[in-house]
Amino acid sequence: MAKAAPEGLITALDVGSSKVSALIAQRTDDGQLVVLGTGQRESRGVKRGYVADMHATELAIREAVEQAERIAGTNIENVWVSFSAGGLISDIVKLEADLGGHRVEQSDIDELLKAGRDAINPQGKMVLHAQPMRYAVDGLAGVKRPIGLHADRLGVDIHVVATEGSPVRNLDLCVRSAHLEVRSIIAAPLATGLACLTEEERDLGVALVEIGAGITNVSVFQGGVLSGLASIPIGSADITDDIASAFGTARAWAERTKCFYGSANISPRDNHDMIDVVHASPEEGAEGTRITKAQLIAVIRQRLERLVPEIQKELVKLGMQDPVGRQIVLTGGGAELKGIADYMQQVLGSTVRVGRPKGLVALPEAHSGPGFATLAGLACFAASDPIDLRALEPTHQMVTRASPRAVFSRLLAAFRANY
Repeated sequence: MAKAAPEGLITALDVGSSKVSALIAQRTDDGQLVVLGTGQRESRGVKRGYVADMHATELAIREAVEQAERIAGTNIENVWVSFSAGGLISDIVKLEADLGGHRVEQSDIDELLKAGRDAINPQGKMVLHAQPMRYAVDGLAGVKRPIGLHADRLGVDIHVVATEGSPVRNLDLCVRSAHLEVRSIIAAPLATGLACLTEEERDLGVALVEIGAGITNVSVFQGGVLSGLASIPIGSADITDDIASAFGTARAWAERTKCFYGSANISPRDNHDMIDVVHASPEEGAEGTRITKAQLIAVIRQRLERLVPEIQKELVKLGMQDPVGRQIVLTGGGAELKGIADYMQQVLGSTVRVGRPKGLVALPEAHSGPGFATLAGLACFAASDPIDLRALEPTHQMVTRASPRAVFSRLLAAFRANY
């Protein structure tokens, strides 16, 4: 019988288009995250990152969490949930307050952050994150701890991530219907970046390309924060469907064949290696079909030739058009395709590597691939105990905007309905 959850337990829940996975971790006294249990179930109710079937999604969530609970030997009550659908907006809002030259105290920072809560307007969207990232003292940016410094002006950069409200509420309802409390709903690119990127990479500038089953998220990190993101409605499940359609097979066979024999690169030997095809509806007495590995790879590359130019287009829009010094990190289940990093490096002309989750102790090998980076990142995000301006009481302190932005201007009562 499972025992009650100990203090400091963290449960991450990644609800994706192909799978729902759960992870229970415990933070030790020395700050390490030790994985106690994991669970996974096929996702049948999520399409392109959006909940399409409430009942099927709730059932998958319940079963994945119960499996993790059995392995961990404990019951959990609340979870940190990922949101990976399109429509996410990321922006930096800059605020500044006059201090008159006295030393910065904690109360000054608290008042500035409370004022920041009133300085952001999601313009009808739901805010997922509103976090202070760095401070500025008399125009000097990048100050992490301004307390104790004399300053005439104290500024702060607030990182805001927002999206459409209805998809988030649907996801929240599915989780709560599984009798779980939602601690917070986290933008998947933000969590994935914590799991796969080093602090230095996020500071220098790096592009994170997460190839999920139904959607590909392109994110850019600069100056230590998520500076921009975009979503492409193409994923690894589209490659599976292409294989199934091209050779008249079931999706299950197409997925297994893609994983075992598929590749993004072709070699002369692939013209000779044969694969036995299992048709979706084999007729009795009909002869089995055989294809070459080269034929399989040709179908895979046709889809990649549609996806990669879209990734390149979004990278240009996000300000990562200069290949010099630009690094791209691939993650998500689609990053497990053989040769994908080499293929994209050749096409995009940038250094490309596959990002795998790190920072967790005792993470099972089955959950240590790029397809589980978001799950691990959720646990890392929760363990960091981030400050969120939405938890602060509003204030009427006057502030001046150091750099006006068009997307966000003032936060109104919409925050009260958010997480």
